[in-house]
Amino acid sequence: MTNLPPPVFRALHLSLLAAAALFFALHFVHLSADFPNRSPWMDWSKYTDEGWYGDAAIRHFQLGHWYVPGDFNPAAALPVLPSIEGVVFAFTGVSLIAARALTVAIFGGILVAAWLLVARRNPRGNSLAASAAVLLLAANPFCFVFTRLAITEPLLILLTLMALLAAARIRSPTRVSHVLPGRYGLSAARANLLPICALGLLFPLMVLTKTTALFLAPAIFWMLFASARYRLAPFLRGALPAALLGLILWLAWFLLVVRPHFLIDYRYLFSANGFTGMTRDNCVAVLAATLADGRWIGPVLYPVAFAAAVTALAQPRRLSAHPIIPSLLLWTAGYMAFLGYHNNLQPRYYLVVAVPLTLLFPIVVEDLILPRLSSPAGGRVAFSAVTLIFAAIILPDAVETIHFVRHPEYTLVRAARALAAYIAEDRKSDPTHNPLILSISGSEISLMTGLPSICDDFGTMQLIDRVKQYKPGWYVAWNQVEDDKLDSLSPLYQLERVAIFPAMDDSDRNLLILYKLNPATFAAQAPPLRDRRITPRSPRTKVGQQPSINQLVH
Repeated sequence: MTNLPPPVFRALHLSLLAAAALFFALHFVHLSADFPNRSPWMDWSKYTDEGWYGDAAIRHFQLGHWYVPGDFNPAAALPVLPSIEGVVFAFTGVSLIAARALTVAIFGGILVAAWLLVARRNPRGNSLAASAAVLLLAANPFCFVFTRLAITEPLLILLTLMALLAAARIRSPTRVSHVLPGRYGLSAARANLLPICALGLLFPLMVLTKTTALFLAPAIFWMLFASARYRLAPFLRGALPAALLGLILWLAWFLLVVRPHFLIDYRYLFSANGFTGMTRDNCVAVLAATLADGRWIGPVLYPVAFAAAVTALAQPRRLSAHPIIPSLLLWTAGYMAFLGYHNNLQPRYYLVVAVPLTLLFPIVVEDLILPRLSSPAGGRVAFSAVTLIFAAIILPDAVETIHFVRHPEYTLVRAARALAAYIAEDRKSDPTHNPLILSISGSEISLMTGLPSICDDFGTMQLIDRVKQYKPGWYVAWNQVEDDKLDSLSPLYQLERVAIFPAMDDSDRNLLILYKLNPATFAAQAPPLRDRRITPRSPRTKVGQQPSINQLVH
């Protein structure tokens, strides 16, 4: 980079970090607010995923057990996030704010790990890339909205960054013999023991956080290969023990916990990642859409980061001196390959891509572009151009993020609480009516209100069989009752629409409709279900405060 006077460098460095800290602090403001309405990102996770992937922790405290046979139980394959949430809920009770605060804290860990990873490539400490990258992440509105949801992607990113840091710390024989001449053997083993064990632990944690972590393994192994000075034997001395330890830990979970008890739930969730919507006929269109949808990351940041990636690939001989760049490229390419293969281009999936691309831009500029400018004048011009590009990214991002902070809405929380209040009031006159709700957003409502729930869309048991077994008392639909849901409910129940609550901004999901499920014998007295056209319309619990799901079965 262009040499800056030390006072100017320190001022810039501290200013960037201070601004990043300020924007990170804003993530904790209005934590119970809706995912921003009228945002550029229409993602169904804002209705469901926070409840689904924390369901084991939610049910443990609300019902006394985490597993509901036949329902959607993702913790069988992805136990890491709900386990951490369970620790938090032990102190806070089940709370939407607590779950989201945990994810924001995880994002804080991402910022720290990203800074350490970028900064370590320049031990002299005269680099602005790390502080610039952290500010780009902290101020990015795309990162802001998705790192405030209690979903699995932020934790996967943090674990991946930690794995890259661990891989980068493993010493090659050359490095150890240089530091400890004549004492390689045992000294090298001791020096590498901690990072190898860390890698062996982080690999299974990544996969048990989100199974798509397998697509990030090449990035980590490249960093390990670079730490071994691109020599196969030293690489294997680090990679094989780490891989073996990771495999042992994963097999322990699978053989001791999953296979004897939850194999059907494991297969049910894992098979989803085996599905592909890509065919020979649409592969070009899918790949084009996968690349184009990266613009969700940022209208300026994404093309600039993409250009940085192309610039790096155009200089392959220089990449061996900068192993972090190929690792970030492999991270991006690996996950983009999954996105294209899966062909389910939800914005939240791009959060896993946003972090390596954001780190890539300042690193490529500082390590590959600015050093090639021979004249000081040219370096100053280039530095000024980069500063303008950085400003073009950060200023609109900052304005949009601050807008989200200043204009919170609470339509979903209010709808869930109004729904819970209606059910509580109804139980005063009919205490025998089952409070169990059936809904695709049931787990989200449970997180917000404490109401017990089962899912109407996913589960290892057919919906009609689940309805027969658990006999829910209420059905909560978005905008209309779908035909397959009505087919499963109508043999047992007469649906009585009792309340409508406006919530969120999706034209397909902006009315939360509450139906009371009356036994079919009640059909003669209950008003018939009207046509399905749209018509106008402190959450903490502890163990024992809610009945178990088995007690709710009449």
